[in-house]
Amino acid sequence: MTGPAIVLPDMAAGLNASSAGTQWVQNSYNAIFAATVLATGSLADRFGRRLVLRIGIATFGLAMALIAVSSDILVIDVLRGVQGLAAGATVSAGSAVLAHATSGARRVRVFGLLGASFGGGTAAGPLVAGALAPLGWRAIFVVIALGAAIAFVASRYTQASSDPSAPRPDLPGMACFGGALLVLSLGFIQAGEAGWSNVWTLLAFAATILLLGAFVLVELRGSQPMFDVRLFRRPAFTALMCLPFSVTFGLAALNVFLPVFLQSGGASPWRAAVELTPLEIPVLLVPLAARWLTSRWSMRTLLVAGPVLIAGGSCGLVVVDRGTSTWVSALPLLLFGVGVGMAFSVMDNAAVSTVPVDKAGSAAGMFNTMRITGESLAVAATAAVLISVTAARTSTTQAVAAVQGRHVPVTTGHAFADALHVVVIGLGVLALVGAILTGWALRRSHDTEADEMRAGTR
Repeated sequence: MTGPAIVLPDMAAGLNASSAGTQWVQNSYNAIFAATVLATGSLADRFGRRLVLRIGIATFGLAMALIAVSSDILVIDVLRGVQGLAAGATVSAGSAVLAHATSGARRVRVFGLLGASFGGGTAAGPLVAGALAPLGWRAIFVVIALGAAIAFVASRYTQASSDPSAPRPDLPGMACFGGALLVLSLGFIQAGEAGWSNVWTLLAFAATILLLGAFVLVELRGSQPMFDVRLFRRPAFTALMCLPFSVTFGLAALNVFLPVFLQSGGASPWRAAVELTPLEIPVLLVPLAARWLTSRWSMRTLLVAGPVLIAGGSCGLVVVDRGTSTWVSALPLLLFGVGVGMAFSVMDNAAVSTVPVDKAGSAAGMFNTMRITGESLAVAATAAVLISVTAARTSTTQAVAAVQGRHVPVTTGHAFADALHVVVIGLGVLALVGAILTGWALRRSHDTEADEMRAGTR
């Protein structure tokens, strides 16, 4: 996600792509990734975890290689969707392979390394893409394809395992959920270009509601649902499922659109990538200190403090403007990154801890789905807001050019900066609301458990 985001402006210019075509480079990948991670996990259990893992890695790398030689933005958008499906298979099957092959303290260490690799990928993506930018936008896709080739060779040494009794993939649920995300992304794109009251925008939002309603009905009627919506009866679980929208939402929005903003003002891809380092480094390092953090503060404290720091960092970014020094944004981005890292260090464990032991696997899969969904919606929604607010002071054409990262006139640049300020303030409010609701829900859950213990019902 983060590497291609850096080269989106060059890609849009090189392919003479429309705003919608450029946005779907991110949206199709994110939406399909979010929609398929649970379903591909079921496939891995039934037909072989190593088999699905290797197919996922191979498809991911092949899609990247084909993107590197493609000259049509529509073909690239389709390939990014295929890549999202492959990413879902890789993540779900890979996690299952690790869980099957390890146990106890070794499993804790292995999954800690897996989490660090996610943070490392997030942090390295912009820097690698920025360094490769002089070679052209295709270079980052070639490098990721080569990485997939290495992973494919290494994957032959993983243990083979399966569970033939595992439930069948929930295809109706996947179709409804994936359809809702794609239609919602379409609605956001239409809102940015034609307005929030446009009839097609409203129809897209209405269709999203209908598809989500159908998804809930499908999951409620299934004997072994992919997404157990009954767990949302627990306030603590519900709060933690919503937490990714106040954590990963902001991270994805800044990773994609802060570099675009800087490049619209004339910054090189490398400078745009370097400016993100105060954000990315804590996202990588803080989760590695999870054991130290949890030994000094409660899970509830960390889950509240993380979004509070995110809120502070978000609001601090209102100082960023066209041509401002890199150092101006360093402290707000650092606060933001530390907040994300603190949340990342305990979010997964917290989500699983709020449900019965026999529901832990389902809760983990649901939480990962919500995290990826937050990233998907962040990219689509932020683009719509940036275009709408910028266009109110300039024109839709200029606003689209700015959001594509193309160099724009000073007046448009300042309008784009104002739009970015609206976004970061919104992210700050979202994070603060998330902190309050999480703190309240976890406190209520703790009080309920204490009451049950005193009454002898637990």
